[in-house]
Amino acid sequence: MQASSASPVTDRLRAALREAAIAGIIMIGIALPLVGFRLQETPGQGLGIAYRFDQVVIAGVVVAIGRFLVALFRPELQQLRGRLAQGGARTVRGGRVSQTAIGIAACLLAFALPFLPIADRYIVDTATTVLIYTMLGLGLNIVVGLAGLLDLGYVAFYAIGAYSFALLATHYDFSFWMCLPIAGVMAAFLGIILGFPVLRLRGDYLAIVTLGFGEIIRIILINWGALTGGPNGITNIPRPSFFGAPFTRTAAEGEVPFHELFGLSFSSMHRVLFLYYLILVLVVLTAVIAARLRRLPIGRAWEALREDEVACRALGVNATRVKLSAFAIGAMFGGFAGTFFATRQGFISPESFTFIESALVLAIVVLGGMGSQLGVALAAIIVVALPEMTREFAELRMLLFGAAMVLVMVWRPRGLIGTRRPSVTLARFTS
Repeated sequence: MQASSASPVTDRLRAALREAAIAGIIMIGIALPLVGFRLQETPGQGLGIAYRFDQVVIAGVVVAIGRFLVALFRPELQQLRGRLAQGGARTVRGGRVSQTAIGIAACLLAFALPFLPIADRYIVDTATTVLIYTMLGLGLNIVVGLAGLLDLGYVAFYAIGAYSFALLATHYDFSFWMCLPIAGVMAAFLGIILGFPVLRLRGDYLAIVTLGFGEIIRIILINWGALTGGPNGITNIPRPSFFGAPFTRTAAEGEVPFHELFGLSFSSMHRVLFLYYLILVLVVLTAVIAARLRRLPIGRAWEALREDEVACRALGVNATRVKLSAFAIGAMFGGFAGTFFATRQGFISPESFTFIESALVLAIVVLGGMGSQLGVALAAIIVVALPEMTREFAELRMLLFGAAMVLVMVWRPRGLIGTRRPSVTLARFTS
């Protein structure tokens, strides 16, 4: 007689335990060199190695438990994901309206943030940083999310905007408002220069070339010391003013400080709030312009190029012009963000424009969902604010951040808002 086969529940339980054990062992192997040993200085004994094997075991157990639950309920999760996908496909138009409403509500919440009881200078500064990366993500979203061109050198346009403003402001006394359009135009021109050599490249080859382009710009900034200051960067970059009213306690002859102009007592928070609302306005304008461009013929050409370049050419679309426009417009928004970054920091150096910045902005675009503006904003909050919120966990905060990223990509593999819906749909007529 043959032995009775195990029940499906038992088989699923065994498979889940097997996957959990493998995942736990792999996690222990990864965490052992990263977390298990720590170099620390002991008073009177000098440097020594502290062993933290308990944290390694905890990390392995947590990963094993999580993997066990995912593997055990995988069929149910797949069914739930399928039902959610079918429901999203049936409500594309309703989703568009709801996303617009959510976007308006998010703008109102961002506008009221400094007035909330929990808001302090740290919160406002962190929100300003989130908005900078949101603007960078919206610019790169045009290139990657709409046009489908993988760009790993987007930080070059960010750097060009920052250095353009810094050089014009320090050498020729240009104001922030004068330099903002100039920096955007220079970054757009650089985007066109980048676009010409890579018109025939796609996929990984395009990514490699753009990565090299970003590194070339960084090396030029380091080695051209006579112009860029080299590794030391540029200091004493002017701060923006409120239509000529500086945010200082005293002003030069003929100028009126901001607090005296409005009859307020001097506070350093005035400049912080002004910078916050300035970048908020720039982000909203970027989102509105990008959304409008998406519904114009150029935006539909970007989406056609993303879906199938061969079919796009067969329809008579000039792929060269479409690629160059995507690079130029995306680079322009990157130049605007770089200008704001320079005036906010008051100091810039090549260390602020490394490949890690490009990878971070690309992660925001992919995590938020290709082509989704609301998704970019949500991903910027997760990518930028989450590490700041977990700063008290010291070196473990990046491990927590990576785990959160993995969980999001497991549950939402196409991004937080990854519907990839068309910008224009055909109405259905019934006789």
